[in-house]
Amino acid sequence: MEPVYAGIDVSKATIDVAITGEKEVQSFSNDEVGVMKLVSYLKIKSPVLTIAEATGGLEKLLAGYLTEAGLQLAIVNPKRVRDFAKAKGKLAKTDNIDARIMAEFALDIKPIVRPLADKDTEEIKAIMTRRHQVREMITAERNRLYLSNTAVKPSIEEHIEWMKNQLKDIDKNLEDQIKKSPIWKEKDALLRSVPGVGKITSITLMGSLPELGKLNRKEIAALVGVAPVNRDSGTMRGRRTILGGRARVRTRLYMAALSATKHNPVIKEYYNHLLKLGKAKKLALTACMRKLLTILNAMVKNNQKWQCKTI
Repeated sequence: MEPVYAGIDVSKATIDVAITGEKEVQSFSNDEVGVMKLVSYLKIKSPVLTIAEATGGLEKLLAGYLTEAGLQLAIVNPKRVRDFAKAKGKLAKTDNIDARIMAEFALDIKPIVRPLADKDTEEIKAIMTRRHQVREMITAERNRLYLSNTAVKPSIEEHIEWMKNQLKDIDKNLEDQIKKSPIWKEKDALLRSVPGVGKITSITLMGSLPELGKLNRKEIAALVGVAPVNRDSGTMRGRRTILGGRARVRTRLYMAALSATKHNPVIKEYYNHLLKLGKAKKLALTACMRKLLTILNAMVKNNQKWQCKTI
């Protein structure tokens, strides 16, 4: 008997499940009762791998129950699935079609199953997301203030001040969350022992990159999106570029690497070494991001604080 794979399409109200080799798609309600029925159904089918798309949190209930039931679940980026569907010439989009495409994706691609974030990680991630939203709103209001009529300037200025106070409360909440967890407190101290890594970078890594320390250097670089991608075809040799990955993590890593080129002796030496070889500053800084991430990944894996070593 050939192994079967399951693809799950999650929406706010329903969950559609397709099994490889079967035409019929099963539908369940996206609530506790529906998810429990889904778990029972999948236990009968015994898929070797089930995949679902990351849908902004709609998949969390499902992921928790499936993991608790011992079923292998991989949460994948929706773009990867859509690109896969386009490559197969399947452009139509319905819940049933999406579920079938994901089942095929699971069969052909076999994405890696990664551990789910724990409760503390989810809380930190939620607070960080809110912090990011408030900062974006402050920037938007400042842009409006620059172009606004004098009649509405006081209102905008008042709103900016209010949001600044909200940002202070969020930062205090972040610190309290870290302090109440000995594991998080220890990990934060470990990450911030690296020159160039500050509070926000450390929290971003902990909340948005729980895989740190659990993957090898190539896997973690690809996950974040700092691994160079070849652009070669025939006799043409294009520039290596980075793409994809986790934009928020990459943004904070960029700021940390920028600081590290001035204050971290290892990264500073590496950066200057690349410049002497004729590398452009932007390419050299990208390489420093990758090196810094590799160092952090090894430190978390070995539970070892920063130790200054030459290249």
